[in-house]
Amino acid sequence: MIELRHRLIFLRHGETAWNVAGRLQGHADIPLNAKGLAQAEDAGRTIGRIVGREKARLEAFDFVASPLVRARRTMELARGALRLDPFTYRLEDRLMEMSFGRWEGLTWPEVKLDDPTMAARREADKWSLVPPEGESYAMLCDRLSPWLGAIACDTIAVAHGGVARCLMHLLGGTATERAPMSDIWQGRVLVFEAGKYRWI
Repeated sequence: MIELRHRLIFLRHGETAWNVAGRLQGHADIPLNAKGLAQAEDAGRTIGRIVGREKARLEAFDFVASPLVRARRTMELARGALRLDPFTYRLEDRLMEMSFGRWEGLTWPEVKLDDPTMAARREADKWSLVPPEGESYAMLCDRLSPWLGAIACDTIAVAHGGVARCLMHLLGGTATERAPMSDIWQGRVLVFEAGKYRWI
């Protein structure tokens, strides 16, 4: 478990059409739908309630997002809801969603029809199984760990469901058997602090 000396406020990107359809997104660059746009603004207002809306207090945070469009747009709308410049934030490649490789764009029932052997192996070990040409949760954690180790101030990050599950393991001690099954909500805020996490 990584000991983080600063507060990390995490947003999962808002809803996309592929979320609604149950399609594996991974690195596919899918935009927010109308509900996702509203969720992003709601999340910004939630941050305002947590942190306060004073500009000096908010500007003390590092704002960082995955480079995928669904995360960038979520960040921009959240910052706008906080009355901050929507475009003043950093991009961080290590916050990209885990890659599902050849499975991207498929629903899980389609994966099971297309690749039943690998699908069964993933259901048996969701944490460690690497999809064809993709990444596992374990590999994603290896990608995230150096970024976490470099955090030097309170941070607001926008990324993805797989990233949130790895953070729950790395920062909150959630077991590798449980983390991949954890619900990660869109439009809500996940706060990591002092070795614990809570949804708001």
